Amino acid sequence: MLDQLDKVDRNILKLLQENGRLTNAELADLVHVSPATCHRRTQRLFAEGYVAAVRAQVSPEKVNRATLVMVGVVLDRSTPQSFADFEAAIRKLDLVIDCHLVAGDFDYFLKIRVRDISDFNRLHADRLIALPGVRQTRTFFVMKEVKDQAPLQF
Repeated sequence: MLDQLDKVDRNILKLLQENGRLTNAELADLVHVSPATCHRRTQRLFAEGYVAAVRAQVSPEKVNRATLVMVGVVLDRSTPQSFADFEAAIRKLDLVIDCHLVAGDFDYFLKIRVRDISDFNRLHADRLIALPGVRQTRTFFVMKEVKDQAPLQF
């Protein structure tokens, strides 16, 4: 699908990734087209699904969620139903910000934001190990976020 986009469309996408708050006039100026053309192209990129969403990136420290934890999860069975049950339950946990089905030693990787280690300990004891089908978890406390949510390169 990327081959259907010209240089202007690609530049619009790259600029919106860097700063979703650009006005249409600012964006038009940066990609060297008229505001009307820029608006039409941007609307098409949204309509065709090239832009999934535009949202604010909230600073975790400012909302008391500075501790980042990655958790590997192994389920007790590898069946479509056990995956579906786990996924339905994990969607209800608001502190889990990402959940990915993976290949390898784990079935899922979770990205979790909490206040501190004690907060995670409560979440783990009360909720994570009680999720459907969980046989084992392995926890990784992030010491430093070197690169997170980098723009896609295309």
